[in-house]
Amino acid sequence: MEQASVIHNTFTLERHYPAAPHRVFKAFSDPAQKRRWIGAGEHNETELFELDFRVGGNERVYTRFGPQSPFPGAILAREASHFNIVPDRRVVIASSMTLAGKCISVSLETFELLPEGEGTNLVLTHQAAFFEGADGPEMRKDGWEKLLTRIETLF
Repeated sequence: MEQASVIHNTFTLERHYPAAPHRVFKAFSDPAQKRRWIGAGEHNETELFELDFRVGGNERVYTRFGPQSPFPGAILAREASHFNIVPDRRVVIASSMTLAGKCISVSLETFELLPEGEGTNLVLTHQAAFFEGADGPEMRKDGWEKLLTRIETLF
């Protein structure tokens, strides 16, 4: 049996932050804050970060993998467009990811910010098509888990 050339996947992640929705929203809308959580991790560095936060605006994050990674020296590029923004409530982004110049996935990311007491519940619904050579659904889910944890450092 021939292996499928595309894997479709949807997952939902939820987080509670001890900050009001307007503060959590700022983690997405303020370029300095967004760069802090979506940029480079422990073993890589951000080569490029651009954020035009408005409906129709674009976002680009290029990360170079360090020598300890499975892809030393390779660039992981995330290019995204903002399709729906409701201040303090919702952000919807469509994005593509390339690894070393090869498109590995496209996704739709919906972030909902729901007031809960004095804090905010964030719900991320991630829908994607993964192509040959992609990181795959489980690695992507793990990546978003780590990114959502990094948002906590802003509060």
